[in-house]
Amino acid sequence: MKTKRAVFFLLMILGFAMQAQQSVEKEVDSLAIKNSSQLKFNKKQLIIPAVFITYGIVGLESDFLKGINAEVKEEVNENIDHKLTIDDFSQYAPAVSVYALGALGIKGKNNLRDKTIILTTSYLIMGLTVESLKKITHVERPDGSSFNSFPSGHTATAFMGAELLYQEYKDVSPWYGISGYVVAAGTGAFRMYNNRHWLTDVVAGAGIGILSTKAAYWLYPSVNKLLSSKKHQNRKSAFLPYYDGKQFGFGLVSSF
Repeated sequence: MKTKRAVFFLLMILGFAMQAQQSVEKEVDSLAIKNSSQLKFNKKQLIIPAVFITYGIVGLESDFLKGINAEVKEEVNENIDHKLTIDDFSQYAPAVSVYALGALGIKGKNNLRDKTIILTTSYLIMGLTVESLKKITHVERPDGSSFNSFPSGHTATAFMGAELLYQEYKDVSPWYGISGYVVAAGTGAFRMYNNRHWLTDVVAGAGIGILSTKAAYWLYPSVNKLLSSKKHQNRKSAFLPYYDGKQFGFGLVSSF
């Protein structure tokens, strides 16, 4: 099937990202404190997400990349029998897996509170970035339904969760992280299969998702310090999930 070419392209990107990321993480981990909630900042960690995001942004004006988008769309559409809405659920699978593994007694890098703070921070960064870019770029979707195609929010959400899964469980088994990235790549592929996004949307979404989670780990000490401030010892905070029928997210509730 011609659609295999698009899936192969995504898997190739995924493989490159995992290989490069693992080499960077080995270097960074040698400087990190075991079981620390903080991900040690290293500018090399920016390479993979920066390449993905740059590819997507360049694709907004590049005739060559637009041609690739059109070719992928044409090939995918030739083989579409009916839409599969699995991507509406698979986008959350990697993040949910982090909590599922914890519930099964498989300990990750952080406890429930810390990883929830990190997840919430990454979700806020990702959500604000995606929604801002959608409004600024005003790119029409492949199916012509709206002008908010760039970048792919579903893909960004999936890769955000995949990076969280990788960071939390890479020391337990690298297969947890690999499985998360496979699901994330599949989510991106289904967004194209369902004619909802261009290839550039998906690649940029992947970069935003990965970078959002990395940024959340880097920001964790500051966020945790803010939530644990001695000036607010009577403050009680909770992160509550919500679902409005279309989108899933987290909200912060504080009492004094």
